[in-house]
Amino acid sequence: MSMKSAKHLSIAVCGALLGAFLAAAPAWAHHSIAAEYYMDQEWSQTGVLTRIDWINPHTATWIDVKDPQTGRITQVGCEGGPPNRYSRAGLSPADWKIGEIVTLTCHPAKNGNKTWGFVQTLTYQSDGHVLELGRLGRRF
Repeated sequence: MSMKSAKHLSIAVCGALLGAFLAAAPAWAHHSIAAEYYMDQEWSQTGVLTRIDWINPHTATWIDVKDPQTGRITQVGCEGGPPNRYSRAGLSPADWKIGEIVTLTCHPAKNGNKTWGFVQTLTYQSDGHVLELGRLGRRF
């Protein structure tokens, strides 16, 4: 093998290794749900469904909760599974009916944030319909 061929081969090998490393990097960056949320605890809040973020790598569901004494509104949200997992289960953003009164049940965040968690269920108060999101979004 000539010196020129060896140099081209080593450049190609280095390029292939770099490409493989960059392709694998997102997998290393993914976090464990159990590392960020207390999976043995839950909290529930009832409020008006205001937003669904249908984005990668995780969805997010947001509700506005009104304090009955003060009337103060607090926005509460939960991280969910990836959109493609929900899509494969037959869900779409239209299943989140913005403006409806819902109960959001989530696992609390370990960082102490009282208004954020990992979603388990979204229950519509009007008809009792439940979206079982935790089973679809969980991967430990």
